[in-house]
Amino acid sequence: MTDPANESATEITGRCYCGATQIRATQKPTAIAYCHCTDCRRATGAPVAAFAAFDETAVTFIPNEGRSVSANPGVTRTFCETCGSPLAGRYEYLPGQVYVALGVLDQADDLPPQLHAHEAHRLKWLHINDGLERIATSSRSQLLNSVD
Repeated sequence: MTDPANESATEITGRCYCGATQIRATQKPTAIAYCHCTDCRRATGAPVAAFAAFDETAVTFIPNEGRSVSANPGVTRTFCETCGSPLAGRYEYLPGQVYVALGVLDQADDLPPQLHAHEAHRLKWLHINDGLERIATSSRSQLLNSVD
């Protein structure tokens, strides 16, 4: 499978809707995926979420990661304190990673998803015929194996 990020990208940047929170990643994503889980759908308000996973030491949020919300055990999501844009998620079962919302990244066109996670929770009326791998749930190894 191809590298998920543009080969020439040395830095990945982004911002929330209002621009109050900036994002800077100094490494390429370890995984890029769609997520169909109910938690991601509710956090984003969209029928499917898309994210880029990064080593948490490679990502900086300026001035900070925003407001943290933990609605479910083991899941922490962050949102811009000013406009409420979804910024990132952290999951206890996927340690050491931060999952940045793909839509807030400036280079999103160069970061196509490599798989569909939590396909078992996909809305029945949502059909994306893209030929990508589909996994019923997700694990760190499944996400990392998608970007070999």
